[in-house]
Amino acid sequence: MSGITCPDCLTGSVKTTTPTGTVEKVHGVPTYVAKPECEPKAIIVIITDIFGWGLSNSRLLADSYAKEGGFLTYVPDMMNGHIPNASAMHAMESLLAPSQSFFTTLFYKPIWLIRVIIAAIPFLLYNGEKVVKPKVFNFHQALKNDPATSKLSLGTAGFCWGGKYAILLSQQEGLIDAAFTAHPSKMKFPDDWEEVKVPLSVAIGDVDMGIKVDMVKDIKKLLEEERKEGRHKLIIYPGAKHGFAVRANPKDECQTRSAQEAKAQALAWFGKWLV
Repeated sequence: MSGITCPDCLTGSVKTTTPTGTVEKVHGVPTYVAKPECEPKAIIVIITDIFGWGLSNSRLLADSYAKEGGFLTYVPDMMNGHIPNASAMHAMESLLAPSQSFFTTLFYKPIWLIRVIIAAIPFLLYNGEKVVKPKVFNFHQALKNDPATSKLSLGTAGFCWGGKYAILLSQQEGLIDAAFTAHPSKMKFPDDWEEVKVPLSVAIGDVDMGIKVDMVKDIKKLLEEERKEGRHKLIIYPGAKHGFAVRANPKDECQTRSAQEAKAQALAWFGKWLV
């Protein structure tokens, strides 16, 4: 399925803290905007996971980039509203969990499966790469062309589904200045990684259902050793699952710690290459 690497693409927890940014139209695209208290050091565009720009998790991450990093941060709607309901996370996790009884297997499991399918179908129908890639690239190009923002360095942070587009952007010289991605989906090895041209930082767990740890190590070797440019970095997070950087369960200390470390990784990377 386009944009869905594994069941963990549809699992996770929704944060209940209220985001503090605003919703605006930026170059014609509905966008969540998080502004730093002082003059912005640079601009970061967050390309979200499958749950889209409205999920509080992505908006709160944008707030952190603005507050802790001093970056003007945009979370644009690249899906035109065709986004799975966040309740699909609970349905998928219930579907994956061991059955407590025969009744659960016979009655509840099919219901949860139907809910997941219903949530995913609109996303899959309307958000193919041929549709989304031009939107993503045009949004970044508009920021580069806008006199109000063109003087600021531009970075992209992509997560899960959005990670692919962060990497595709990083293959183009002159469009963005640096990129960060956590647990990107649907990447081809080595082709997509060999084409990276701008500084790229990657965060992936060693138990990611979407990409085996041996492949992660191969990507790390390609980016850090074979390229020998010192412009790319990949950090492997022990015990971290697919989606950990955005949708970590707050009750899971390992996932939560990895999420905080991945955020620090992104902020340090953008601080190095954008400021």
